[in-house]
Amino acid sequence: MSKMKCFAIVMSIAVVSLGSTAGQAQQPPPQSPNMSFFVTSAGPGKGADLGGLEGADRHCQTLAQGAGAGSKTWRAYLSSNAARQGGPVNARDRIGAGPWQNFKGVVVAQNADDLHSDSNKLTMENALTERGTIISATGMTPNWHDALTGSSPEGRAFPANMNLTCNNWTSSTFGSAMLGHIDRNGTVITPFVKSWNAAHMSRSCSQPDLIATGGNGLFYLLRAIAVPAKPTARASPTIAMQRMSPPTSPEAAEYAPARTVAWFARRQPAAAWRRR
Repeated sequence: MSKMKCFAIVMSIAVVSLGSTAGQAQQPPPQSPNMSFFVTSAGPGKGADLGGLEGADRHCQTLAQGAGAGSKTWRAYLSSNAARQGGPVNARDRIGAGPWQNFKGVVVAQNADDLHSDSNKLTMENALTERGTIISATGMTPNWHDALTGSSPEGRAFPANMNLTCNNWTSSTFGSAMLGHIDRNGTVITPFVKSWNAAHMSRSCSQPDLIATGGNGLFYLLRAIAVPAKPTARASPTIAMQRMSPPTSPEAAEYAPARTVAWFARRQPAAAWRRR
């Protein structure tokens, strides 16, 4: 075979190979336009500095757009404490009414109360990314099962003196973050190891320390649908003052942030919060 023929054959193979590679590169990511819940497949890469709640929401919207669900309004499941300008924000109040379904159409919760109850369907198999993949979790390498939440088990913000939101998601150097377990599992058994939103604290807010804790700066996203307003009667001044008064019984204080923090601290040693 002449040198010219050999050269022509080699060039033909190279062109076909390049064409095949280009075709593969142009394959769109998996699409799920009906999805209304997912875990980020990747964070912004700056640890817990997400650019505040607004930056986290923008990241969500970008990921959802790539999965064909960008027409929805997405909100990160993150709380911010009272040190935030404008006051505290509860994660449960950001996400609307539900229901929420994952990439495969499995409904993980019907509403906010269901989401924060033992009856939700959040498991390693159901807490999928926007690409329909599971998160590498306990027993896998790497282990990225930690999700940033900054929230109590009820989905509420901590007091201003509890910096469990890395300066309300604007810092990778100061504070720490409350984390949930995406797989609801862990290597250190504590009363909170199965919590999807309040399992333990991170070592710090940096990307390396989030990875060392068992995560990768990931967080939950839910489609926000407005909660229908309930008609309420105008309260008398006396009733209004009663609503502003501090709780006078354990039952009335059940969801008070300070009580939540104290309850959490009594049941889990601080050292255990920093383990996986």
